[in-house]
Amino acid sequence: MARATSIISIEKIQEFILLIRGRKVILGFHLAEMYGVETGALIRAVKRNRERFPEDFMLQLSGEEWKNLKCQIGISSWGGIRRALPYAFTEEGVAMLSSVLNSHRAVRVNIEIMRAFVRLRGMMVSHSDLARKIDALEKKYDRQFAVVFEAIRRLMEPPDSGSKRRLGFAVEPEPDGRP
Repeated sequence: MARATSIISIEKIQEFILLIRGRKVILGFHLAEMYGVETGALIRAVKRNRERFPEDFMLQLSGEEWKNLKCQIGISSWGGIRRALPYAFTEEGVAMLSSVLNSHRAVRVNIEIMRAFVRLRGMMVSHSDLARKIDALEKKYDRQFAVVFEAIRRLMEPPDSGSKRRLGFAVEPEPDGRP
């Protein structure tokens, strides 16, 4: 059965999925943009149904988190006058939004968002499978390849959001102290 044309691409949705406090989330204003509603309207709908959004479904960014996030993803302004810090919704929170936003577009967008989360989860599983295979290869081969395996592991690590990533190669000193 052919799937109907997507209202928004999974790739575009994946650009909006962020890792905050160790959870994959989408910011409320990105969701509002996808749903075609004002951010304020989305938040008001959530607040009218607060019991449907426990802490593991939705969180509000701290001032420091918002400041860091704006720097990381290049948000130059708040997109207008906002007094409150943005909200972020987990996968479960996004699913719950479909029960408080009853438009046809909201339902279609939610379907695509759920597909994006599932695809991302699949990529993470394959990533962990790759890590296991590298561990097995490292045990199989001698220490000559230890540097190669360590470099691959470092490339697989998520970027550290708190520090700038250094470019170039680190030169390890020889046992006699020479670089």
